[in-house]
Amino acid sequence: MKRPTITDIAQRAGVTKAAVSFALNGKPGISAATRERILAIAEEVGFQPNSAARALTAGKSGVFGLVIDRPARTLGIEPFFMQLISGIQAELSAHQAMLQFTMTQDTDAEIELYRQWWAQRRVDGVILVDLRVNDRRVAVVEQLGMPAVVIGSPQWAGSLPAIWQDDRAAVETVLRYLVDNGHQLVARVGAQASYAHSALRRDAFEAAAAVAGLTALTVEAADYTAAHSAHATLGLLGSAEPPTAILYDTDVMAAAGLGVAQRRGISVPDGVSILSWDDSALCELIHPSITALSRDIAAVGATAARMLLELTTGRRPENVLEAMPELQVRASSGRVGVPGIVTAGRPRLTA
Repeated sequence: MKRPTITDIAQRAGVTKAAVSFALNGKPGISAATRERILAIAEEVGFQPNSAARALTAGKSGVFGLVIDRPARTLGIEPFFMQLISGIQAELSAHQAMLQFTMTQDTDAEIELYRQWWAQRRVDGVILVDLRVNDRRVAVVEQLGMPAVVIGSPQWAGSLPAIWQDDRAAVETVLRYLVDNGHQLVARVGAQASYAHSALRRDAFEAAAAVAGLTALTVEAADYTAAHSAHATLGLLGSAEPPTAILYDTDVMAAAGLGVAQRRGISVPDGVSILSWDDSALCELIHPSITALSRDIAAVGATAARMLLELTTGRRPENVLEAMPELQVRASSGRVGVPGIVTAGRPRLTA
């Protein structure tokens, strides 16, 4: 069956195609009676506007872009991005907008995609994730004039609005808990410091540890994969002075670290406490369950989407500071050398 067109509606209504366009787009230039007749015919024949043509006419596509520069295999096991995308999509859907999502293998490919999308009017704006130190993408979207929101620190976001987490405060929450449980030598396993959030977490971890009187080690894995986290953990636990607690940047990395400790016969938590920066169902389901900083990642995605929608109306939203994450204390952490009893989300009760 042939899809009905503006021409079909014009012929049935006995008007010009321009009059049909005025009626469908809510523009003046025709009488109220003519508008009602045209709209009734359009509904009767099941007319749906061509989104590409509407984009050319209105200058907007109703689509927003998200590019993640990670290997597809890695992305598929990271709960963080699945929660983030769900929040973005939910907010856009509520405003009859769509999400154009794809992955690239490097920054150059991502930048070229932005140029194509903007030149072809494929998207009305983008959300930038995995911000780098001195990120080249920021300057490119600024030059293009493309609306964009950064999920990351305003420090590297240029003129773009950002939603961000206070890494220093989050680190202090973790270290305060570890000090209270007798830890003195602690470590953090994160990704390369070329990622802005990884560099900020490293600096915050080392600075807060110094204030707390702790000896702190930072190991930068090649990426966020379980394999690289396991390799880093092996190095830490096999050293002459292994740490009594390790904080990992993601839940997948923490799970990999836990597996290494168990295979080496090191008891968790009395031999080493394992903690994760990101909380997820994985942290709750694994044994022992992993202590983690819990934040509403879907809400972060929804907020970023709302900020982007606001940008497309010509307004510049303010930067948004996320709510402080809560430390969910579980069975993977506790006092040095003392097995404990724990209730999820509550402080550990030790013998």
